[in-house]
Amino acid sequence: MKDMMIGVDLAKSVFVLHGASMTGQVKFRKKLSRSQFLKFMADQSPAVVVMESCGSAHYWARQMMELGHKVRLIAPQYVRPFVKRQKNDAADAEAIVIAAQRPEMRFVEPKSELQQAKAVLFRARERLVHQRTELVNALRAVLYEYGHTIPQGIVHLKRIEALLDESNSDLPSLVREECRDLLAQIGEKTVRIEAKMKKIKEVAAETDATRRLQTMPGVGPITALAVEAFAPAMASFKRGRDFAAWLGLVPRQHSTGGKERLGRVSKAGQVDIRQLLIIGAMSRLTWLGRKAIPEGSWLARMLGRKPKMLVAIALANKMARAIWAMLTKKEDYRDPALATAA
Repeated sequence: MKDMMIGVDLAKSVFVLHGASMTGQVKFRKKLSRSQFLKFMADQSPAVVVMESCGSAHYWARQMMELGHKVRLIAPQYVRPFVKRQKNDAADAEAIVIAAQRPEMRFVEPKSELQQAKAVLFRARERLVHQRTELVNALRAVLYEYGHTIPQGIVHLKRIEALLDESNSDLPSLVREECRDLLAQIGEKTVRIEAKMKKIKEVAAETDATRRLQTMPGVGPITALAVEAFAPAMASFKRGRDFAAWLGLVPRQHSTGGKERLGRVSKAGQVDIRQLLIIGAMSRLTWLGRKAIPEGSWLARMLGRKPKMLVAIALANKMARAIWAMLTKKEDYRDPALATAA
C-alpha cells in the first residue's frame, strides 16, 4: 500500500529527498548521490514519488515505476508558491510534497522512451531551421551594409546568388567571398533539414495515430509528430475543450465580481503544438484554401466579420478539439459540414 509520499529535488549528482505520510507528517529528509538514490529507492516499499517536471524527470519517472513506485510529475510553476521563505534543495523537496498533496493539483503525464525519441527528432529539425534562419539573416545584414535590401525568406537566395555573380558588382571581393561561404553553410543546413523532414515523414507513417491525424486539413507529418511526442494520452482529458485549454488556445480570464472578462489567447500550454495548429489553420484561410470553405458555414461567417488571425485561432481551437475526438474514438477526420449535410 502506497502510504508514503517522497518528494525528490532532482539534480545531476546530488538528490534531496523529503519523505512524508499522506497526511503530511515528516518521516525523513535525505541528501543522496546518484547511485545512493537508486539503491535507496529500490529498498523502499512502494510509495508515491513526486518530482518536478524538468529535464531528466521523465527518465527518473520510468526508473521509479520499474521499482514499483507510483510517480507524479508537477510543473515547476505549481511548486513555487509552496516554497517556505528561503529557497534551497531541501525546501524545494518539501514544497514538492506539499503541492502534490493538494487535492486540486494537476500532474504531468510521464513520457515513454519512444515519445522522448520523437521529441528529440522534432527538436533536431527545429534547431536546424533556426540555425539556417540565423545564417540567412546574417547574409541579408551583410548585403544591407552595402546598400542591398533583400526581402525576408529563403526563396530570395537565388537573387543573392545572382547579385554575387554579377561581373560589375559593387561588392568588394572579400565580402563576396564571405557571402558565398554563408550561402554554402545555408545549403548544408537545407540538405540536413530535408533529411530530417524525410525521417519525420517516415516516423509519422509508422503509427495509426499519426496517420489518422494527417487526414485533417492543415495537419501534416510535423504537427502529427508533435502531438504524439508532446501531448499526454487523450484519455487524460475529459473532453476536447480541455485539450484545447491545455494547449493555451482559450481566452485569458480577468473575471471578478461575477462579471466575466475574457482577454487574448492565454498561451499557457504546449507551445509547439499550439503554433503548428495556428499555422495549419492559417493555411486553410489563404485565398486558395478559402475555396474549400462552404458558404454559410461558421468559418465563412467569421471570415466575413473578424480579423484573419482571430479566425485562425478559433479554427485552431476547433482543430484541437477534433484531434481529441479522432484519437479517443480512433476515427479519421470527418468534415463537420459534410457530416451535417449527410
